[in-house]
Amino acid sequence: MRLDRFVCKSTELLQQQAIDCIHQGQVWVNGNVVVDESIQVHENNNIQLKGQTLVSRPFRYLLINKPANTLCSNVDGVYPSLFSLIDVERPSELHIAGRLDADTTGLVLITDDGRWTFAITSPSGQCHKVYRVKLAKPIAADAGESFLQGIALQGEQELTLPAQLQIITPQEVLLTLTEGKFHQVKRMFAAVGNKVVSLHRESIGAVSVDVAEGEWRYLSVDEVQFFYT
Repeated sequence: MRLDRFVCKSTELLQQQAIDCIHQGQVWVNGNVVVDESIQVHENNNIQLKGQTLVSRPFRYLLINKPANTLCSNVDGVYPSLFSLIDVERPSELHIAGRLDADTTGLVLITDDGRWTFAITSPSGQCHKVYRVKLAKPIAADAGESFLQGIALQGEQELTLPAQLQIITPQEVLLTLTEGKFHQVKRMFAAVGNKVVSLHRESIGAVSVDVAEGEWRYLSVDEVQFFYT
């Protein structure tokens, strides 16, 4: 993580206070003064502030069942921030690992571990995300083959990666993706002549939403480790 973030995560300093300390030459990394707050450091580096060795607080990993009309943002906007539903210390240090639209419900993962987030959101990670989709019109019985081959989205040159479509009823399906393009689910169904009426994310990898709408919990060690294996 960035040096200024490490200092914040190891102390009670706010970001600007941490940056000021760095610029004043008060922070040492592996025996050398560092005045650039943007350099990347790791937990195994020896980082000192005013001669005191810093130890980063443990990373945090949460899930929440996102209600509709909330924002995947640290601050309120047109709708309230999802973070208004979470009672934790230093919420400003947390970020969302894979956002959902304001009207989309379901599983959202929250953390302060950037490497963990990258493992979830990077297309190279092939992390499966399952969405329950309700549609305006019945879907064709053979639509699954189109999704498996890839869908041509408006404005995109390449097809989407193969996606698995499971038809529950003619107007309700489960869609499994391994990528996260902008408004991808809605655009995929629009490309095949349908419209998404409601969208709910049920799982990411081995983690499934298992709390009531608007509720949250910490992930287990096994759930966290799944994304590093």
